[in-house]
Amino acid sequence: MYQLLRGLAFCHSHNVLHRDLKPQNLLTNKNGELKLADFGLARAFGIPVKCYSAEVVTLWYRPPDVLFGAKLYTTSIDMWSAGCIFAELANAGRPLFPGSDVDDQLKRIFKLLGTPTESTWPGVTQLPDFKAFPIYHPSMSFSQVVPKLSSKGRDLLQHLLVCNPALRMSAEDAMAHQYFSDLSSAIKNDRCQ
Repeated sequence: MYQLLRGLAFCHSHNVLHRDLKPQNLLTNKNGELKLADFGLARAFGIPVKCYSAEVVTLWYRPPDVLFGAKLYTTSIDMWSAGCIFAELANAGRPLFPGSDVDDQLKRIFKLLGTPTESTWPGVTQLPDFKAFPIYHPSMSFSQVVPKLSSKGRDLLQHLLVCNPALRMSAEDAMAHQYFSDLSSAIKNDRCQ
């Protein structure tokens, strides 16, 4: 997970959005080194802000803002996907939100995280494809959803899987999270060539 975040931090610091993070696009070698792959949907971002397609990111890893048709998005798009991947890693390869279509995907997300409102996510009702959903209140705790993950790991996951994209943790901040406090400095300081 740390290597994934480091790769994202590098991309984001160079104004690149991956826009299609999923386990199939993460490659590891025999030394356990992770590489981000398949930059076919990647785009540069910056000023002026560009409108992008909402037809990005494989459904199970697509954030709610993009599911609602957002065409203006930032690095938060990749951070949601990273959170989904983190949960999947913690659950031995079982996807967190295996939706069958956009509505099913949103329903699965809202059942776990709660249905967003204008007070929790200002502007959500103005998104191009917004539609009202039943008000779901979180029915399960993260300790039930990812039981093998430590409390620090669950805290990191909760900062990545935030419906409001403005509140999602950045890759740099995630790398500094206490979950990684016992990671060896050799791994933290390893800079791939």
